[in-house]
Amino acid sequence: MKRYGCLYARICSFENLLIASRKAQKGKRFKYSTSSFNLELEKELFSLQQKLENQTYRMGEYKHFYIYDPKRRLISAAPYADRVVQHALCNIIEPIFDKSFIYDNYACRKDKGSHMAVDRFTEYSRGNDYVLKCDIRHYFASIDHDALYGLIRKKIKDPKTLRLIRLIIDSTPSPGIPIGNLTSQIFANLYLNELDHHLKETIKCRCYIRYMDDLIVFDNDKSELDRIKGHIREFIKDLKLELHENKSRAYATKKGISFLGYKIYPAHRIVMKQNIKRIRKRLRGYFRLLQKGVVAKDIIICSMQSWLGYALHADSYNLRRRLQSEFSV
Repeated sequence: MKRYGCLYARICSFENLLIASRKAQKGKRFKYSTSSFNLELEKELFSLQQKLENQTYRMGEYKHFYIYDPKRRLISAAPYADRVVQHALCNIIEPIFDKSFIYDNYACRKDKGSHMAVDRFTEYSRGNDYVLKCDIRHYFASIDHDALYGLIRKKIKDPKTLRLIRLIIDSTPSPGIPIGNLTSQIFANLYLNELDHHLKETIKCRCYIRYMDDLIVFDNDKSELDRIKGHIREFIKDLKLELHENKSRAYATKKGISFLGYKIYPAHRIVMKQNIKRIRKRLRGYFRLLQKGVVAKDIIICSMQSWLGYALHADSYNLRRRLQSEFSV
């Protein structure tokens, strides 16, 4: 297995840090932390570069908050300068790890994503009678720092790069990695990468999809899926993970399976009812704020168009017409 060295100078280069700062500000240009950093951008980037080169860089304090999407999740947001550093690191290490991932690993990867995963799910549904859906209990919060670092060392040998990665991994004293970190997306994909290869190459799962901690296996034999579930359960014990048993079972594909916001049948897919309720609730809230003069019409239009783009990937023509009529601005 090839291990990569001589990475740190590329991470610390001013050009890479500048690219990282442009990525970090996407969607956040008007936030105070972003604008204050950009006010003296060159000075801030040179300061970060010097700290990284001297290995005196330390991460700041996280800000913690909850989101509901729909289940409650704790998000830990690093200070803006730390997000720039993480983008700089990921610019260099992401292509290294991405080469080792299986094709059907879809979350947070360039030229992949949820819509490709849903299309693949539909394709496999049409050729198989059953699907095993496995959900890992508290995945991000359960990732073991030492086990993760061991997997990273299999691909990277540059001591300074490894030191920076370890600094980010250990920036939270408790087990697990923060959902809000950019690096966490790569690390979470990497943490189950050996399981992906085990299922594809050793267990010979022909129809397998992973979307972060959602493990999906299709087959025409339900008992074979039960056997595969046992393999998964045993494999992840070494990673100090466990299955959410109530959410890990085999289903008949013809009955329709919930996946990434859609209910997918072999012949069609629909938007899940809870997502329709959520967008209606959100838009009603926006309209109340619009009447008070708190938000502009553009905010509502943008939110509506974004949701309609998501619904467009399902059989939702009548639903989209109803919503556009109900919430016309």
